Amino acid sequence: MSKRMLPILLIAFLAAAACSWVVYKALASRVVPTQMAGTRIITAAVDLKLGSVLRAVDLSSEVVQGAVPKGAFLKPEDLVGRGVISSIYAGEPILDSRLAPVGSGGGLSSTIPKGMRAIAVKVDDVVGVAGFVTPGQRVDVLVSGNPPNEDTQKYGTQVRTLLQNIEVLSAGQDIQKDAEGKPQQVQVVNLLVTPNDAELLTLASGQTRIQLVLRNPLDNELSKPPGSAMTQLFTGLAPPKAVGVAQHKAAPKSDSFVVEVINGNKHSEEKFIASESKQ
Repeated sequence: MSKRMLPILLIAFLAAAACSWVVYKALASRVVPTQMAGTRIITAAVDLKLGSVLRAVDLSSEVVQGAVPKGAFLKPEDLVGRGVISSIYAGEPILDSRLAPVGSGGGLSSTIPKGMRAIAVKVDDVVGVAGFVTPGQRVDVLVSGNPPNEDTQKYGTQVRTLLQNIEVLSAGQDIQKDAEGKPQQVQVVNLLVTPNDAELLTLASGQTRIQLVLRNPLDNELSKPPGSAMTQLFTGLAPPKAVGVAQHKAAPKSDSFVVEVINGNKHSEEKFIASESKQ
């Protein structure tokens, strides 16, 4: 390589380095602010339990990068007074789907979905002391008693599955488990049911004995148990089947009547229409 080419190469190298530095600075001035920018959203300052009402001291904030979670809040004043319908842990973003509608407050009523009802069911000592009926569990409702029909003397006391896969809203006055996550002894539980099921439970609570049985929360399949009767325990007799009531139709009412007319030695019959039919 000739000595004349060295200065030219050196100048070209310096020019390329200068151009690279200028391009780098230009891109850095645009990319870095974009990476550092974020959105400040409202988060929970403490663990928020189901049914609690949000206060200003319960709220904090945090800057998140990228897309803002759907339903997140940017202003704390939009959250104060809202009821919590799903437990939220400290540092977790507070989403609209985890809160009750505006103005509904807190407590058990705020956790009831639209179109559903909460009904209190008294449980006996066995169920209450066993303490499995914790909020969030799923149960089946069984009723036992003597049905008002002709099979009572034949079959004795009968048991039927009245409702299946029913959610437990609260146990006693609590809608949360205790600090250790253990069930508590209660005498009353609140179940989440439809209005029709609420009527059935109200009727059953006054006429029969109610028993709750625990089920796997992941098991949503509804079975069709035939029911059981007291005599099955000793004789193996099949459970009674529902018997339809025969309906008897009344004989049609006559709309006319016949009168025999005697005139001397002549006999004749005259047909007349009933006055009610005329009207």
